[in-house]
Amino acid sequence: MDKIYLDNAATTPLADEVIDAMVGTMKMNFGNPSSTHSFGQEAKILIENVRRQVADYLHVTPAEIIFTSCGTESNNMIIKSSVEHLGVERIISSPLEHKCVSESILDMKNRKGVEVNYIRPNEKGDIDLAKLEELLKASDKKTLVSLMHANNEIGNIINLKKVAQLCKEHNAFFHSDTVQTMAHMNLDFSDIPVDFASCSAHKFHGPKGAGFAFIRKATGLKGIITGGPQERSLRAGTENVCGIVGLGKALELSLNHMEEYTQHMQDIKDYAIERLSAEIEGIKFNGRSAEKENSLYTVLSALLPYKNPLIGLQLDMKGIAISQGSACSSGASKPSMVMMMVLSEDEMDHCTPLRISFSHMTTKSDIDALVNALKEISSDMAIEKTNVEHR
Repeated sequence: MDKIYLDNAATTPLADEVIDAMVGTMKMNFGNPSSTHSFGQEAKILIENVRRQVADYLHVTPAEIIFTSCGTESNNMIIKSSVEHLGVERIISSPLEHKCVSESILDMKNRKGVEVNYIRPNEKGDIDLAKLEELLKASDKKTLVSLMHANNEIGNIINLKKVAQLCKEHNAFFHSDTVQTMAHMNLDFSDIPVDFASCSAHKFHGPKGAGFAFIRKATGLKGIITGGPQERSLRAGTENVCGIVGLGKALELSLNHMEEYTQHMQDIKDYAIERLSAEIEGIKFNGRSAEKENSLYTVLSALLPYKNPLIGLQLDMKGIAISQGSACSSGASKPSMVMMMVLSEDEMDHCTPLRISFSHMTTKSDIDALVNALKEISSDMAIEKTNVEHR
C-alpha cells in the first residue's frame, strides 16, 4: 500500500541534501566545539557559519541567535527567563498558543505569582488588537506579550509588526512562537521589533532535535540551563553540531526555493478546498484556514459533518497520515483548546475536526486519495448506521 503523508505541521520529511550534510558532519567533524584543538575548532566554525546564515535571514546580529533543541525549549527559556531575570510580573497571551507556551505561562503563574491576562479570540480565531492595547494600557507592571505568529491548527496569522509596535509603545516585551512560519516566510526583525522568537528545524525538512531562539540583545535575557559558556552562556551544554548543520542546510533550501514552494503549497491547498467542498457535503473550514489572506499556506483545518473520533486511525489504516490537531495534543480525550475556541458546542458534539498540512512534496493525487478515503469512511458509517437501525 502506498502511504501518503499529510501531517507536515507536525513534522516534515528530511530533505536528502540535509541528510547528506549531517552524515558528512558526523563522519568528518566529530570534535567538541568547545575544544581548542583543530578538531574542536573545525566543528565550531560550522556552528558559527550557520549562526551567521540564520542571522542574515532574520536581519539581526549572530549574537542574537541561540541554538537549542527545538521550539519548545526556546519558548520555555524565553518565557521563564523573562520572569526569572527580566522581572516580568504580567503575561498577556491567548488560549490559542501551543502547549509549550501555555503551560510555561501557567507554570510561571503557579510558581512565581505572575499575573496572566488572556485575549479571547473571535469565532474565526482572530486576536483583537484593540483588546491587546487596552490590556497594555491597564497596568504599569513589567509585561511580556506572547502571541504565536501562525496558529499550528487553524493557520491564522497575526500582524507581527503591528503587535510588536504596540508592545514597544507600551514598554512591553514581545515574544512570538514562530515555529510554523520560520523558513516559510520572509521575516525581517530589523523592521519588526519583536524581542523573542523561536524555531524548530523539523518544520522545514530539517532534523528533529535542532532549533534556535532569537533573543534581542538589548533585552538582557539570561539562560536557564547552566553549566558552561556555550551559546553566549544562554544555553549550556555541548552543541548538536550535525543537527545545527542540518538546520542550516534546510534553511538554505527553503530560502532558495521559497517562492516555488509557497506557490506549490498554495495551489495544493486550493485544490484540497475545491475537492473537499465538492465531494463532502456539509464540510466546513475552521478559522481563516480556507482564506488566502492572513492564513498560512501549509495548513487547512476542516470540519467533517459527522462525529467520528476514530477518523485518524481509519485514515491511517488506508495509508494516509493526518491529524485532528496539534501533535502535542494527540491522544487527548477532549478537543484541543484551539478547537474549543473556534467551534460551537453543537459542532464539538456532532462534527469531527481534521488538520491537513502540506509540504512541497504533497501532490494533487495525495488530495484525491484523501477525498476518496473520506467518502469510503462516510459510506461505511452510513451502512453501519442503517444496519444498527434494522437490528
